[in-house]
Amino acid sequence: MAVCAEKRDRLISITIDRPPLNVLDIALLHELGDVLKSCAQEQSVDVVVLKGGGERAFSAGVDVKDHTKDKVPEMLEVVHGVMRELLALPQVTVALVRGACLGGGLELASCCDMILAAQGSSFATPEIHVGCYPPLALARFSSLIGYHRAAEMILSGRAFSAEEAARIGLINRVLPAAEIDGGLETLLAELLDKSGAVLRVTLKGLRELSLAGFAEALRRSEEIYCRELLQTDDVEEGVRAFLAKRKPRWTHR
Repeated sequence: MAVCAEKRDRLISITIDRPPLNVLDIALLHELGDVLKSCAQEQSVDVVVLKGGGERAFSAGVDVKDHTKDKVPEMLEVVHGVMRELLALPQVTVALVRGACLGGGLELASCCDMILAAQGSSFATPEIHVGCYPPLALARFSSLIGYHRAAEMILSGRAFSAEEAARIGLINRVLPAAEIDGGLETLLAELLDKSGAVLRVTLKGLRELSLAGFAEALRRSEEIYCRELLQTDDVEEGVRAFLAKRKPRWTHR
């Protein structure tokens, strides 16, 4: 099992455990989707925490091997299905980030209601380096952090520190690595002190209003990815170069 779930009173903790960097492949994503479906049925649970196993990464993103033209349609369906499940959970969701939070891993974390990170963590959408783009980030990050910051993150692919990510509103809180578990407990105490019934109704309204137009934006992002991006020569070259551990030789077409 690459995904573990543990229930404690009104809390479920989900751990993505695929060492060393918790890369998301199609099999793991199916497993995570099943766990999230189970969480949605837990009427006595008010908070779900999502984290990566180990200290090196929340997740380094979706497996590049699943970015080939023949696998992309299934990959997009599965990964975005999981993200839609996460956005639809009736519980408050918190991502706990240690280490790298990259690409599809960052998109997954961004679907949580709050993100808590350890100092030394890094955040990036590096897909542009391998000749593609992050579809959910394209559809949603402008509304989360503003157009210009989203453009810089998506088009440059550079890494943002936890402190910078907090300054631009991508994440909520940054704590020293040794204090991250205590910081999580503090946040959970703040949330679980509230009425579970009121949390659910408030969260429903918050999500519905903030996600207005998101479903259509993600559908259009997927359409551009499959109908236009996958028709370029460079999308295959980026994947080949990454897997061969060499610099891409772009043809710009």
